[in-house]
Amino acid sequence: MKEERQLVFTNEKCIGCNKCISTCSCMGACISREVDGKNRIDVDEDRCVACGACFDVCEHEAREYNDDTEQFFADLAKGEKISLLVAPAFKANYSGEYESVLGGLKKLGVNRIISVSFGADITTWGYLNYITKYQFQGGISQPCPAVVGYIERYAPELLPKLFPVQSPMMCAAIYARKEMGIQDKFAFISPCIAKKMEMEEPENRGMIQYNVTFEHLMKYVKEHHISGTLCSDEVEYGLGSIYPVPGGLKENVYWFLGESVFIRQIEGEQHLYEYLEKNKEKIVKGQTPYLFIDALNCADGCLCGTATNPELAKTDYALYQLLKIREASKKNNLRSAWSKRMTPKQRLRSLNRQFSKLNLKDYLRTYQDLSKKCSYRIPSESELKEIFYSMGKNTQEEQHINCSCCGYKTCVEMATAIYNGFNKKENCIYYMKHEVEVEREHAVALAKEIEKEKNEEQQREQAIIQTVNEINQQFVALHRAVDDMAAGNSSNAQESSEISADMHQISSFCDELNRAMTEIHELLSELSQNNAAVVSIASQTNLLALNASIEAARAGEAGRGFAVVANEINHLASNSRDTATRSNKSQERILDSIGEILKDTVQLMETIGNINTRIENLAAATEEIAASADLILSTAGIVKRQLAELVDEN
Repeated sequence: MKEERQLVFTNEKCIGCNKCISTCSCMGACISREVDGKNRIDVDEDRCVACGACFDVCEHEAREYNDDTEQFFADLAKGEKISLLVAPAFKANYSGEYESVLGGLKKLGVNRIISVSFGADITTWGYLNYITKYQFQGGISQPCPAVVGYIERYAPELLPKLFPVQSPMMCAAIYARKEMGIQDKFAFISPCIAKKMEMEEPENRGMIQYNVTFEHLMKYVKEHHISGTLCSDEVEYGLGSIYPVPGGLKENVYWFLGESVFIRQIEGEQHLYEYLEKNKEKIVKGQTPYLFIDALNCADGCLCGTATNPELAKTDYALYQLLKIREASKKNNLRSAWSKRMTPKQRLRSLNRQFSKLNLKDYLRTYQDLSKKCSYRIPSESELKEIFYSMGKNTQEEQHINCSCCGYKTCVEMATAIYNGFNKKENCIYYMKHEVEVEREHAVALAKEIEKEKNEEQQREQAIIQTVNEINQQFVALHRAVDDMAAGNSSNAQESSEISADMHQISSFCDELNRAMTEIHELLSELSQNNAAVVSIASQTNLLALNASIEAARAGEAGRGFAVVANEINHLASNSRDTATRSNKSQERILDSIGEILKDTVQLMETIGNINTRIENLAAATEEIAASADLILSTAGIVKRQLAELVDEN
């Protein structure tokens, strides 16, 4: 469903260019909004009169409309009883296809086919009779639903001046139901988007169910290859066939009243509505000299209406065909209201005879004042100034630039639209230029500041580079120092290792010395035992010698030799005892010296152990220093590379 079946709507192609606003005569019908970050001009359905002006100016094809074409064909397919009311312009626009298309629709189930040209004849009859009966002069014609919609919404003062006679479409429908007894649903083959609005007027609702536009109908016909046995409309008609052209109603009235009457002909979206606004007071007061105003919304009339093929509308093809239809509508029959051979008065009498059975009241209508839905607030002077000040327009000159780029003719209209929420100040080119200028000045100031900061930054960079270079040089010195330290540390580590090895050898020597001293101590102990044995033997020998001396003395002379031996033995025992005694004294001194040596050896071992431990600790510390030196060198290398990169980047 397109835009919830809104009659006229904006599609995704809109770029918010404001052209539709500039051509729209209805304040607030086109509303500037921001959708998904993009500017877009949407349609307010209550304010829009479906004049089609926005379709003409939008080169982006951003405006679309809904009609009942698809529903019409769907209902036909379901077997709904539907008859056609065909606008006069259809035959003019599609003269070569007219009868085959109607035949195709007949084949699909359409029942009756009635030309609205006949309804236009009734409208002419109604106008002439209403003017005569009520002395109604200076009024405004109403066949165009966009004109009626505009007056109902924006110029309700003119409602009493709108002819209360129904349009050709409605006159044809009323006649078909009342006089022909057709109870089918009616589909109007239509050149106009706004006809849907007329169908839904309270008095007209239910009379016609489908507005099937030329453009959508023919697109559907071609896509679905619809055609059939040649077929035409059923009811004969007269000059109502020329209603689609500008001044068609006027020409019909001239046909019956002569050209002595003065009818004001005016058409074209903006031109028409500007005219009504400018002449509103005169029209309301009946101060115009016109019999009535023949007003059409479209510049080329219904012939090239809002729902016709835009490419075909650029040519005069339809107009050429309508001229042929007009000539064919004029008769030679002296009794026909359309006779070329009769005077206007005779034609009028004939027309009244033709429709004498009709009741004028059946073809009259009323209008509704819809202006409350479309009203908008007018800002006070102080409110206008506040809006202008917010747009940077502080002087009278700035407040009346009236460039129309925003879509409105004057700055005051734009401010009014902003005040009512129809637009926003960002659509004002002056405001945006002002903002751009402010931004430009800000950008210039910012550029200067950036340049200043850039210079300062360059100075800082130079200082950084200089500092980095100095640090780099210090790192070079650090490298050398660490290299020297590492080399010295390595040498110390080697010497410490060698000293530690030598100390291990000394420690081993001390161990050997201690072992040797222990063995000596043990040998001396054995010697001491031997000396004791010698002393014991010497004592026994001495005792033996004493006994021998005693025995020699007893023996006398015979024992003298034995006495000598005993004396020698005694002497040997004495010497042995003396020797053993001296040996014991020497042994004691040796043992004392060995004890001192052992004591010193133990102390030396402890000292060597402490030294060895310290040397080992020194070696370990040296290894840690070496590892730290390697870490320092590695870190220094990384920092040096990063500093070099920093220098290169700057």
